[in-house]
Amino acid sequence: MAYVLGLSHFPNQQIQIDSCDPVPTFMSRKWQGYQTNKQPLQMHNVNPHLAVSGGDRYKYSRRPIIPFLQQVPPDVLLQTTRVDPTMPPPEQQQSRPPTPLTWTVGCQTMYRESEAQTEPYTPEYVTEKGTVPELLTLASLSYTRGLPAGLAEVEMIERAREKRAWEKTLPPVDDVSQLSKRRAMMEELERKEWVIREREIEKLQQVRLQVLKQILEKREEDNNNTNTERLNAIWSKKQVAKDSKFKKMRTENIKSLRKLAAEREKVEGKLSRRNVVSDYSSFASQVYAPQTRVGVFLDRGSELYNVKNRYLNTYEGLLELENSLPDYVTQPRIKLPNLIAGKGGAKKRFEKRLKELDDTAELIKLEKEKQFEVPAPPRFLQKVVRPPPRPPTPSVETPSEEDERRELAVIFLQQLLRGRAIQNMMQEGKEKRMELIDELRSTEALKPEAEKLNRDSKKGCTCCSTKTTHDAP
Repeated sequence: MAYVLGLSHFPNQQIQIDSCDPVPTFMSRKWQGYQTNKQPLQMHNVNPHLAVSGGDRYKYSRRPIIPFLQQVPPDVLLQTTRVDPTMPPPEQQQSRPPTPLTWTVGCQTMYRESEAQTEPYTPEYVTEKGTVPELLTLASLSYTRGLPAGLAEVEMIERAREKRAWEKTLPPVDDVSQLSKRRAMMEELERKEWVIREREIEKLQQVRLQVLKQILEKREEDNNNTNTERLNAIWSKKQVAKDSKFKKMRTENIKSLRKLAAEREKVEGKLSRRNVVSDYSSFASQVYAPQTRVGVFLDRGSELYNVKNRYLNTYEGLLELENSLPDYVTQPRIKLPNLIAGKGGAKKRFEKRLKELDDTAELIKLEKEKQFEVPAPPRFLQKVVRPPPRPPTPSVETPSEEDERRELAVIFLQQLLRGRAIQNMMQEGKEKRMELIDELRSTEALKPEAEKLNRDSKKGCTCCSTKTTHDAP
């Protein structure tokens, strides 16, 4: 038996097994058993091209019948036959080739092949001549590729049945008179098939689009989760750093305050001696309550003073301790004093005690009544009326970009129309008062000449007055 793997890291191996005959050598192989065993297997209507390991494997094998392997009593010895039941008939023994010492039975590997081990077994088949079963039209379908059949496969099968029925109604090819009819029918069928194919393509595109959408959503969700985790980690680190920084700042602040307090005590430069009397008289001094920052730890070695007793640490010890106590400890005996009349006697003390209890009960009752009394309103206190609360600030929904663009376009159009209307009004007023405008223009044109004449006349008057002044002396 040979193991053929063909792997680079696992070389081919070959194992040779010695033949082990179950029949001892002293027993004859000429056993004449059942008469039916002498006849060869008769197979009718069998395809000779089928392999022995195919669907007809059971016809080529049978269980050997060996007498000494049957269940018989140990004290019974059956007579052996002279013929080996496993040997073929005598007429076939000459044509049979000798059995080789080694042969390949199968391949064994430590690696699992999912393609060969997950698909169900499909037996081989033999069909009669001239018949085509409808089941053979589904030979293209396989496990996980159309099988088990779903809604799409059922629709495909129905379309195939309709197409086969349509092919039966199709005119023959050799009929020239119905050739145009055949072409028209085939074109119509082709159009239907194209419509069906387009629908299938649209469905496939929708499915792919949905899958792509889910993948994008999943990626976006993963990105958001990753960003959230990253931000949380950063925030945690920042918080830890902030807390440590604040703690350090508080420690430094306390330390600085202590230093300032110590320096303030020595402003005058006088050294103060220790007052032993005041230290021991004050229970808050360093003698009774030393501070840890000075280097004194009061709880150091406190475990040495722990009381470890069996009577206090175990339940059985407590029971034993309770049983050892006398009766007057667990069951106290109280004896009332005799009420003796007279001055300073027990009766007077008893009455005094009762009076104190009554007074205490009366005070408690008064306190309870005071809790439910309504306090009197103050005389000079006026109630300040609070103004009514302001209504909430209204909020306006943010319009979309398309609405904003539309509103800006309308406003621009309104401005354009209003400006054009004002221009038309100005033009109409200008046309109505064109005569007045012309008169004003002519007046404005004559103004420079009039001003020039006025200046000339002023100069002439000034010259005349100057000459008169000079001639006067």
